[in-house]
Amino acid sequence: MLQRAGNVMPPAARARASLHLARVLPKGRRKTRRVFHNMRHSIFVAVIATFFIHLAPARAEGVPAENQPAPEAASAAQEQPATEPAAVPFAFADFSWVPGNAGAAERPFSFGPFTGEFRADTVYHYSFNRPADDTISGSSEVFRHGEFQVTQLGIGGDFFYKNVMGRLMTQFGMYSQTTPRNDASPGRGQWQLDNAYRYISEAYGGYHIDAMNGINIQAGIFMSYIGLWSYYNFDNWTYQPSYVSSNTPWFFNGARVQIFTSDKLKIEPWLVNGWQSYGRFNEALGVGGQVLWRPTGWLSVVTNNYFGTDTLGNKDRLRIHTDDSIMVKYLDTPGNFLSQAAASLTIDAGCEWGGGVGCGDQYFLGFMAYNRLWFAENKVGFTVGGGAITNPGRYLVLLPPINGATAFSGTPYFTAAPGDTYQAWDTQVTADYSPVPFITFRVEFNHRQANVPYFTGPGGVTPPGGNQGPPGSMVEGWTPDLVPSENRLTGALLVKI
Repeated sequence: MLQRAGNVMPPAARARASLHLARVLPKGRRKTRRVFHNMRHSIFVAVIATFFIHLAPARAEGVPAENQPAPEAASAAQEQPATEPAAVPFAFADFSWVPGNAGAAERPFSFGPFTGEFRADTVYHYSFNRPADDTISGSSEVFRHGEFQVTQLGIGGDFFYKNVMGRLMTQFGMYSQTTPRNDASPGRGQWQLDNAYRYISEAYGGYHIDAMNGINIQAGIFMSYIGLWSYYNFDNWTYQPSYVSSNTPWFFNGARVQIFTSDKLKIEPWLVNGWQSYGRFNEALGVGGQVLWRPTGWLSVVTNNYFGTDTLGNKDRLRIHTDDSIMVKYLDTPGNFLSQAAASLTIDAGCEWGGGVGCGDQYFLGFMAYNRLWFAENKVGFTVGGGAITNPGRYLVLLPPINGATAFSGTPYFTAAPGDTYQAWDTQVTADYSPVPFITFRVEFNHRQANVPYFTGPGGVTPPGGNQGPPGSMVEGWTPDLVPSENRLTGALLVKI
């Protein structure tokens, strides 16, 4: 790690400063050109004298002068500030095979303390239900049928200077509409929090402490990685993750402390506004944390745990949730056609109690499992997997956008009340081609199934002529077309630089 800047100005810098003053002062005091010339001459002589004074000890000790660093070069080396942490977590092995970690090691947009990042997620989905309004329901990644859409255009990057850090990433495109509508907390109070944060997926600042293997204190909007998959589809093994990932938080708004006790273990407590929320649902904040352990290059284990009050207007209803994943790279043969193979298993459990419900009838259980193969020097990938959930009370079921319904508005066409049943399962088959690590061409097939009508059917979920009345409200003489299953094809072009 480079040494930090001190307060001592090197001789050359002092000389430059004196010369600058010599050029500026005469403008206020009309001295003669001869005085100005003499002043510059004196400064030049002083600089030369200083150089030989520093050079003399080296020659006296018998060391050739050409092997001695120039005073200004030595001072610059000592004073150059840190632009990266002293220790990089989990750097002892390559974990790019882990879901959420995909991408090139090369960072072409690095300029001093800033490392830039550009993301483009352009996609075409085809639902075999062929909804008349081109609306796809029940996903936090997939939204329109039969059209090319930009899911996300992300511009931002990471800052690190003298142990002060920050990160910014935008979410122009479909995410700017679809992610905020899943948060009911802006319905409490004023200032339209969903609009304030609509185009931001990550925005936080922090401070790095060079203790143990590094400690980061950060506050703002940051990714949660509950459900294992990343919010950004480029980073994952599939485009559409199973329910335990798609239906759990992508982000938190709050504060966290990342404690890297070694290069193999991270402990990360959170204090956040709520369950993927811009604001609070009630009077209390949410708490939780993550423990990530990577003892070897072929094993990664992570556990996330959360506790909060996340039912808007019901402060007595409490929520607890645990999300636990294990990832194993069971084959690593770089010279062979089949170059890598890995598998993942995620298990989630949680419940709500108080405020009229109990854990016996208001709970969440689910899993997802995937197997991925890499071929041809990791340029080709093939993934198969899926999962299932049961969620009585539907408190983690994504609300279909019927007549413009949001998480705040709700809709009588698909209720989320105590006793409402919901069971679902899905499967994905994904093929990727990455000619270079900065781009992925992806083709995917999905089958999704539920025990109740949930996915958009041929008739769509939009009333004739467009949304009518308040979001999610009843429309006389019209009923949305919900069906219990969906088959879907996806083609995506994903860029991360």
